[in-house]
Amino acid sequence: MPVKRRVTIAQIAEEAGVSVPTVSKVINGRPEVAPETRQRVERLLQKHGYQRRTGQGDGPVGLLDLVFAEIESPWAMELVRGAEQAAHEAAASVVISVLHTHAGPGRDWLERIAARRTDGVIIVSSRLSVRQQGQLSARSIPFVVVDPEGEPPPGVASVGATNWHGGLAATRHLLDLGHSRIGMIGGPPDMLCSRARIDGYRAALETAGVSIDPELIRYGDFLVNSGHDAGHALLSLDKPPTAIFAGSDMQAFGVFEAARQRGLRVPEDLSVVGFDDLPLSRSAWPPLTTVRQPLEEMAALAARMVLAMGRGENTEARRVELSTDLVVRESTARPR
Repeated sequence: MPVKRRVTIAQIAEEAGVSVPTVSKVINGRPEVAPETRQRVERLLQKHGYQRRTGQGDGPVGLLDLVFAEIESPWAMELVRGAEQAAHEAAASVVISVLHTHAGPGRDWLERIAARRTDGVIIVSSRLSVRQQGQLSARSIPFVVVDPEGEPPPGVASVGATNWHGGLAATRHLLDLGHSRIGMIGGPPDMLCSRARIDGYRAALETAGVSIDPELIRYGDFLVNSGHDAGHALLSLDKPPTAIFAGSDMQAFGVFEAARQRGLRVPEDLSVVGFDDLPLSRSAWPPLTTVRQPLEEMAALAARMVLAMGRGENTEARRVELSTDLVVRESTARPR
C-alpha cells in the first residue's frame, strides 16, 4: 500500500500561486498577507492536512490557551481550576482569553496566538464554525471545545456533561417529593446544554404523566439576574409553581432572592433545584439541592486531550460526556 507523502510548504505555495514566505507568514499568523490570499492558502492547508515539521523551535512551549466567550460567573473559575491543574501536571501554564462573544475566536485572536505559539487551545461555550476550525488546523493548533454552545462540527473534539440526564434527575426528584407544578428556568434557548436540560425536564414530566405547561418554562442567561427576573415571573402566575428547577446555580440564587422578596420561604413555600454544584451552593442558605456538573474534571480532561493531540496522540476527534449527579441538600421539601 503506497504511503501518503507529507505535503510541503513549497507545494502549497505552488498550488496557491504565491511565494513560500507568504505561506510561512499565514502559518505563523503574520499580519502582512492580503485577506483573499490568506483565505486561499488556509483552504489549501486544510485540504492537504498540512502539519508543521517537528524540529528545533517546534516542540512544546509550555502554554495552554483557555478561551471563554464570557467569564461573568464562578462557573468559569471551576473550569480555570481544572485546566490549571492538568497544565501544572504537564509543566505548562494557562493563558486565559475572554472573547466577549459566543461566535468563536476571530482572525485577530488567531493571528496573535499563532505568532506567539501555544501547545493547544481549549474553547469554552462558543460556537466554532467550519471556517474557524480550518483556521486553527491551518496553523497546526490542536483544540478541544468544552461545553459546546451548538453541535460541534464533524472532526472537532469536545468535552461536555450529561445535561439531559441532569435535567431528568432534578425534575424526578421534585416529582418524587410530590410536586406537580414545577417551573423551569433554562439558559439561552439556542444553547445546546440549555436545550438538553429542558428536554430532560420535559421527559421527566411526560414519564410521570404530568402535562407540560409552556407558561412554566422560562429562559435566561444562566446568571443571577435572569434567575431573579424569571423567578418573579413564575411566582406572579395565577397558579404559581410549588417548585422551580433553575438551569444553573446562579439562576437558582436569583430565585432565592425573588422568593424572599415575595415573602416566601425556601423550601417551606417553594422548593428550588440548581445545576452545576458550585462551591457557593454548599454555603448558601438554605444549602442548594443541585445537579453536580464535573466542571473541573471537564476542563482537566480537555487540557489532557489537547496536550496529547499536540504530541501526535489522540488524533481522532472524541466527543466525551462526563456524568452528572443529583446532590440533595436543604432547598427542596414536600409541598404544603
